[in-house]
Amino acid sequence: MILIEWIQFIAGIIFLLTGLFVFAVQVFGVFKFNYVLNRMHAAAMGDTLGIGISLVGLIILSGWNFASFKMALIIVFLWNASPISSHLIARLEAMTNPHLEQHCEVEEGVTEHIWEDEQKAIIFADKEEK
Repeated sequence: MILIEWIQFIAGIIFLLTGLFVFAVQVFGVFKFNYVLNRMHAAAMGDTLGIGISLVGLIILSGWNFASFKMALIIVFLWNASPISSHLIARLEAMTNPHLEQHCEVEEGVTEHIWEDEQKAIIFADKEEK
């Protein structure tokens, strides 16, 4: 029984250290990249993967109980919420940045079809008044 507990402990620590490594790479990527979409991609991917791996390590360390079930539900929530929120932020950046072509390749007419004309009028209303 002692051997199984040691294997469980070592596996949990390996997952936690891997999650810590992913977070370190995420922080490096956020500070290395210059453009906001690149930074956001590094942060979102590191956030989703790092938290998922770290929580799996905590689940292994705590054993199979109700707290493990809660952590598994947190993993499911974060794996759904983080990509959706980062997609919405990227979409907003693509719509509001007039110099998007300077930072990345954009196909002709892509940004014009993302939102309706009424929504564009609301976003650009402040710029037109000045």
